[in-house]
Amino acid sequence: MSRLACGLIGLPNVGKSTLFNALSKSAVAAENYPFCTISPTERMVEVPDARLTTLAECVKPSRVVPAGVRFVDIAGLVAGASKGEGLGNQFLGHIRDVQLLVHVTRCFDDDNISHVAGKPDPVRDKNMIDTELQLKDLEWLGRRRERIDKLAVSGDGDARKEMEVLLGAVAHLEKGRNMRDWVSEDAHAPYRAQWQLLSDKAVLYVANGAEGQMDNPYVQALRAAVPQDACMVLSAALEQQLIAFSADEQKALLAEYGLDSPCLARLIRLAYARLGLWTYFTAGPKEVRAWTMQAGTSAPQAAGIIHSDMQKGFIRAEVIQLADYLHYRSESACRAAGKIAVQGKEYIVQDADIIHFRFAT
Repeated sequence: MSRLACGLIGLPNVGKSTLFNALSKSAVAAENYPFCTISPTERMVEVPDARLTTLAECVKPSRVVPAGVRFVDIAGLVAGASKGEGLGNQFLGHIRDVQLLVHVTRCFDDDNISHVAGKPDPVRDKNMIDTELQLKDLEWLGRRRERIDKLAVSGDGDARKEMEVLLGAVAHLEKGRNMRDWVSEDAHAPYRAQWQLLSDKAVLYVANGAEGQMDNPYVQALRAAVPQDACMVLSAALEQQLIAFSADEQKALLAEYGLDSPCLARLIRLAYARLGLWTYFTAGPKEVRAWTMQAGTSAPQAAGIIHSDMQKGFIRAEVIQLADYLHYRSESACRAAGKIAVQGKEYIVQDADIIHFRFAT
């Protein structure tokens, strides 16, 4: 797959830009007024991966290339965005380009930071954005229905199948439900993928609490309203402060709050789990590199992530398990110990596999 793209969404003044600064170690404006973020700001961020670091210590390559994640700080949304209120059209257009929505909710009181609805209420705010995404999806499906209706009536089989799926999606959305919660048949998946509906995108909820108060009633209410494996709690203000500290100082400060790592590592772990993403490695004297793939990716497909020609000309994959490489400390030692498995086109690449692809040019 291409690099993971995550869009930070939420109401104005919930801490999106502050969190973006912490994730990307940048200095995007984060001011106390609505729509401080107008045009989306993007940053590529390296994926923290201790396995890559340990592997590189064995190989000692000329360079080490981590996997990357693209974060997009998207303009805040308000009620009526689906009809163009605020910066709604820009907001809704930009999130179509990302794979994961990182929905930031404000879970703290601060009289010095205004809230567009007067007072924080993370569940209300979540529902408000859900509604705007659903309304935009209904609008898009309405236009799509107009395009395929005549084809379906004339007897076009593909159009009839799509119309059947489309009507089911509309009925689901009209009940005030997100498309990601719609359980449909496997045969419907290609249509859903083609439509790229906003409420069908995977979402990760971020409860932005106050420093030292990250288990308050606001946080508890949000946790109760969303799937537990799709929610993380942090203080964006604290995380932004960490940028100025050394790694050891960060670790000590985070420990005071019962946290094991900065928000970037925690968010990416949850994002990968939410989307079913794994990592495989290539390793040689010139480069040790991490590659992101979907769980269930075949060896030729994994080769195609590096270059399409490698997938087309795929011959075999020589695979070493990470534990074996770390034990024997080199490829040659793994080969001598019989720890390199030769795999064909049917092989499903596993998380943390180290692979050398053989292909015809």
